[in-house]
Amino acid sequence: MLDTISDHGIHPGAIEAIVNARHGDPFAILGPHDGTVRVFMPGADTVSVVDRATGMATGELARMHPAGFFAGPVSSHAPYRLRIGMGSASWETEDPYSFPPILGEMDIYLLAEGRHRDFGRCLGAHPAEMEGIVGVRFAVWAPNAQRCSVVGDFNGWDGRRHPMRKRHGPGVWELFVPRIGAGTLYKYEMLGPWGELLPLKADPVAWAAQIAPQTASIVADDMAYPWTDGEWIASRPARHGLDAPMSIYEVHAGSWSPAAKDGVDGWDRLADQLVPYAADMGFTHIELLPVMEHPFGGSWGYQPLGQFAPSARLGPPEAFSRFVDRCHNAGVGVLLDWVPAHFPTDVYGLAKFDGTALYEHADPREGFHRDWNTLIYNLGRNEVRAFLIGSALFWLEHYHADGIRVDAVASMLYRDYSREPGEWVPNQYGGRENLESVSFLQELSRAVAERVPGALLIAEESTAWPGVTRPADEGGLGFHYKWNMGWMHDTLHYIEEQPVYRQYHHGEMTFGLVYAFSEKFVLPISHDEVVYGKGSLLGKMPGDPWQKFANLRAYLGFMWTHPGKKLLFMGQEIAQDREWNHDHGLDWYLLDRPENKGAQALVRDLNTLYRAYPALHRRDCEAEGFQWLEMGDAAQSVFAYLRLAEDAPPALVVCNFTPVPRYGYRIGVPVAGGWKEILNTDAGIYGGSNLGNGGHVHTEDIRHYDFPASLTLTLPPLATVVFVAG
Repeated sequence: MLDTISDHGIHPGAIEAIVNARHGDPFAILGPHDGTVRVFMPGADTVSVVDRATGMATGELARMHPAGFFAGPVSSHAPYRLRIGMGSASWETEDPYSFPPILGEMDIYLLAEGRHRDFGRCLGAHPAEMEGIVGVRFAVWAPNAQRCSVVGDFNGWDGRRHPMRKRHGPGVWELFVPRIGAGTLYKYEMLGPWGELLPLKADPVAWAAQIAPQTASIVADDMAYPWTDGEWIASRPARHGLDAPMSIYEVHAGSWSPAAKDGVDGWDRLADQLVPYAADMGFTHIELLPVMEHPFGGSWGYQPLGQFAPSARLGPPEAFSRFVDRCHNAGVGVLLDWVPAHFPTDVYGLAKFDGTALYEHADPREGFHRDWNTLIYNLGRNEVRAFLIGSALFWLEHYHADGIRVDAVASMLYRDYSREPGEWVPNQYGGRENLESVSFLQELSRAVAERVPGALLIAEESTAWPGVTRPADEGGLGFHYKWNMGWMHDTLHYIEEQPVYRQYHHGEMTFGLVYAFSEKFVLPISHDEVVYGKGSLLGKMPGDPWQKFANLRAYLGFMWTHPGKKLLFMGQEIAQDREWNHDHGLDWYLLDRPENKGAQALVRDLNTLYRAYPALHRRDCEAEGFQWLEMGDAAQSVFAYLRLAEDAPPALVVCNFTPVPRYGYRIGVPVAGGWKEILNTDAGIYGGSNLGNGGHVHTEDIRHYDFPASLTLTLPPLATVVFVAG
């Protein structure tokens, strides 16, 4: 036997390494070599080589090892197939080890540099054709693995069957497997740097995955979706301009209407129900809590492992494309929450992916989030940055998302985030700023601007970090908008107070205007404010049931007329009175009650008003678009201000945050003449007392503050009233 092996030029140790799945360079042993073909086919009785074109036999391979290693000379160098006999069965297939490398030299170069922007198409699993043969090409980054195999339902999950070729520059393993296609289940089996067998790993770049708790990756059909949203895409830059209205409906897709069957029709049901609802309500965008695949549903998607895969809980990937297309054709944009700050520790995921801290920091002082029991991406590593930027671009390009809202930016910016002294590692200058994260976010913003003009980047950032929405080339982070968490905390604290005490908290409503134009802001009443014992937005309101609804309406009126784009979490528009629970749908039955129906009607009308009157949106991000008229009347808890836009009539907003009607309340205004009352949150159609100004008021020639003319108004109890000159 030794002589036979020697005749074929194969060292016995190499055969042992192949059959025991410990060889790191299978292409050096398997496939065609100097007039011979070598094959490892466990369980096979016979293996022969046939000409791919003619089907004629060109060689019968001899068994070199009882585990199923075959080798022998062939009479032709033409492309071939293997004819395999196993008992009474026989079949033919191409030899994976007869195909050339998958990735081109430019791919290898860009991957090694960490600058490959098409990460999701370069790596992962993709149906492909090589030398006229249909199959799937696999590629995965695992530079420290000694051996990497693709395993799946096509090879009995046997890591000996399909060991991969290593491209040493970037440390990427690749293999073309013939005669499999979309729908194939797979994972990667690796030996770590010390030869240890690692847990099977899902593909970090998979486009589809099984429904949790199953964890396999799925080869997705990556044929281009037949999009019909060209008109929307062309209009998107204008729709996303700073002077455009933006009213965002934040949605947890799995609980907005949970009647869908898992993994089948969730996205299609949402397209049928949510899309027309959001459009009818006047929202310009739907923002989805993370739809990226995640193991634990209770994380709401904020602990993702599939950064390129829409969650299978709601249907296949193409169904998500249909949902986005339907949104765009209804005039509604789609924003996606996206999490580059951290990832869960599940053993089949990114943690110690190739046996080393590859995606995460090795030092737990940098690499572990105690708040969330998650691992922190090592953004100082070029390949990790390319992986994440590739993910962001993938959602924007492949799925036509209109923007991404980056989660937990504050945790990325500060090395001492949620850490005690001595529990964190300073930067190279001894400071607490995470310079790698800053550089990453700037690189992300440049890549998005270059590849997807008109797409938005929005930051959930809760600190006073300067320049979050300043362009990266000017030293900022490069976001288009930032969530105004300070406004949210201050105003909610104010509105939760009993009206009799609000006079002592008056500054909480005015303080936001001190910094309102230091960044470009979104005003968020998000999911975070209606979970974990915080109650619903309605539940925060003090007083009897009537006052609760009146407070809610007045607050929403204040929010929609305040500078900044708007965001409201689902359920608040119908005044849901219980805290959100991701395991249950919204309480749509509440709309049988007139007070809830009235709250919904108010939100619809606020959106209509916001879009229709340029003064309410055109200068959302400019100090020149706002002017206080009354900010010091703490005793009566009244606020009055103007919203202004060039070439448009000014809007006057007056808020009365006590349950006491105010008669004859004088406000100075810059325009003499008639003012139309265009919104009153106390209107009867919204469930209010219907006290107001009869739809129209006229100025008097009585100076008030700096204005020669003034209005005498009736201020309804717990209400916001809006007027427009003319």
